[in-house]
Amino acid sequence: MKMHSKKRKNQRVGYSARLTSKYQATIPKEIRQHLHLESGDEVLYELLPDNTVVVRKTSPLDLDYLQALNSTMNEWESDEDELAYKDL
Repeated sequence: MKMHSKKRKNQRVGYSARLTSKYQATIPKEIRQHLHLESGDEVLYELLPDNTVVVRKTSPLDLDYLQALNSTMNEWESDEDELAYKDL
């Protein structure tokens, strides 16, 4: 696996890694160190509305919370709700 980093003056550093045939990629050493990642740790990939992906170290508590939150996200998905809140 080949990794590249790009740095321009006064800009953030970006890292890239090539996906394997099983869609796996190695997290670059600098990112692992920055996030204090160890073997067996879990990471969370968060997709933002602007198609940015945030990767962060997570804990089982974070995952439990997100799963619980996800189960409530369809609470107001009825046609009646859409009609009632369409002007907001």
